[in-house]
Amino acid sequence: MTAMLNATREQWLAARLDLLEEEKELTRQSDALAAKRQQLPRVRIDKQYRFDTESGDASLKDLFGGRSQLLIYHFMFGPDYSAGCPSCSSIADGFNGFFVHLQNHDVAFWTVSRAPLEKLLAFRQRMDWSFPWASSAGSDFNADFSVWFSPEQQRQGGIEYNYRQEPPAPEPAPGGAVQEWQLRGSEAPIVQIASMTGTDVATYTRDRPGVSAFELIDGAVYHSYSSYARGLDGLWGMYQWLDRAPKGRNETGIWWRHHDRYGKE
Repeated sequence: MTAMLNATREQWLAARLDLLEEEKELTRQSDALAAKRQQLPRVRIDKQYRFDTESGDASLKDLFGGRSQLLIYHFMFGPDYSAGCPSCSSIADGFNGFFVHLQNHDVAFWTVSRAPLEKLLAFRQRMDWSFPWASSAGSDFNADFSVWFSPEQQRQGGIEYNYRQEPPAPEPAPGGAVQEWQLRGSEAPIVQIASMTGTDVATYTRDRPGVSAFELIDGAVYHSYSSYARGLDGLWGMYQWLDRAPKGRNETGIWWRHHDRYGKE
């Protein structure tokens, strides 16, 4: 839809007030949805996951750091990647600025990836980030929370991501998009994204993004929530700003980069 040009201020104000009512309704719906999210049943986690952190070996309970809540961003960075996923990196550019506020509001915050810790920390230094990052290498954590899948699952159609079963991946994997990552009006060039991580499409897409929430109750860890794919849109800071720009997201392909690569390609 084309916006009206040369409108009067009165015409603009009338249209803006109509939109404001819809925005207020969306805010109310968002508040109600958040309340339902908080009331989801809890699942006790008895499996002993281990993580490699800057402070040494840690359990899932250790990641709470004395707080009662834990948020984990499942950052796409597999052992074979040479750099973190550029989309996850864009999201991380946002939470790198506010994770300290969560940590001072009874919410522990971590990113978790399968790559070795030294590789994660080197990339974190390159990107000038400071949030805590743990390696789940050697653990079932990523597989159990549906953010990593084996080559066999990929070939045989055994991937269930974002609560949906995916068909077997063609061999060789094409340059098309994983269904959940399609952009409006185009097909996301997954080959381009994979190349930014130094991998091929099959290797890149075995890791997936997500967020998971946990609660510590009477010394036991409970899983309360996980979200994937476009369920992460609200956490992707740049999109919240673009949605308010005159042309919106205005996308015809993958335009974002690791923030230190703009102007160099």
